[in-house]
Amino acid sequence: MKTVLSSIESEFATTEEAEAYERWFSAKVQESLDDNSPLIPHDQVMAEMQALIDTKRREHAARTLAN
Repeated sequence: MKTVLSSIESEFATTEEAEAYERWFSAKVQESLDDNSPLIPHDQVMAEMQALIDTKRREHAARTLAN
């Protein structure tokens, strides 16, 4: 039987949805904890993301000017 949840109590409509999300989320957390990939320093990630943002802004500006 599905238990309906109040939107004040939960972002999920039913307890089944909430439990399914919790199982999915827990699996993702465990997957991350088990990952042995090399760690990437925060500063490197931020620099790469800033470069990506800058590139996308330039591309967008070039498309806007071309139209």
